[in-house]
Amino acid sequence: MTLDRRTVLRATARLAGLTAGSAMLTACGGERLGPGPVSPAARLGPAQPPATGPPEGPTAGPTAAANPLPALPPLAAGTPAEVVTGPRTRPQLALTFHGQGDPAIAEAVLRTAEQHGTRLTVLVVGSWLDEQPQMARRILDGGHELGNHTQNHRNICALPAAQAHTEIAECADRLLRLTGSIGRWFRPSSAQYTTATVREQARLVGYEHCLSFDLDPRDYADPGADLVQRRVLGAVRAGSVVALHLGHRGTADALPAILAGLDTRGLTAVTASQLCS
Repeated sequence: MTLDRRTVLRATARLAGLTAGSAMLTACGGERLGPGPVSPAARLGPAQPPATGPPEGPTAGPTAAANPLPALPPLAAGTPAEVVTGPRTRPQLALTFHGQGDPAIAEAVLRTAEQHGTRLTVLVVGSWLDEQPQMARRILDGGHELGNHTQNHRNICALPAAQAHTEIAECADRLLRLTGSIGRWFRPSSAQYTTATVREQARLVGYEHCLSFDLDPRDYADPGADLVQRRVLGAVRAGSVVALHLGHRGTADALPAILAGLDTRGLTAVTASQLCS
């Protein structure tokens, strides 16, 4: 990746909103969870920059020019470099999805959420966007949020710094060319939490914030819709960040019951940015 490309990626990342220095991995509402890095100085920039040019190479497909993205809400002061949960004091949570797999199943998940008035956060794998470039705009046009889950879904925390940087930057490049933004959030692949090395590489690409989670129903193992539903509803609470997967039929089948169960508890599923705003 050339210096010019890195400059473009960093510039687009200014959508991250207000951040504040933090020496702890905390909830975005300020709940302390463990040691972490110091965040960059607080700043507020343009939320969603325009596309910088036409797509090229293997990710050629739909571009950002047709539908400009709405501005993301600014994050609350004190939002840490790695978010694990949202505030426990508001009746909100985030349903986050790893973006990969059968696009028909992904479409079913998105459609169910939209019919319910729910907005999701989808952390996409770049190689999936190479195969399904239309999904980037499909997710955003449904009112959902889009983020980075590496290019090839390798065990990023085990990679040398240079390779970790490439995994993050290549996915960011796909997002930029397809949507005009690299997205606000980076989530590590094959890991719940980042390492200091991965957080630094994400920051260099342009991600001020990494997005972890506190509830993992392990739907990727295909335990069936009933068990996915029970695992989510049995552990979810205000502020939860739930890790789910787009390409699994059991997850798609469980989602209506999960959303209904959240309703009965007075909990609303919002995007990660809304949760942390």
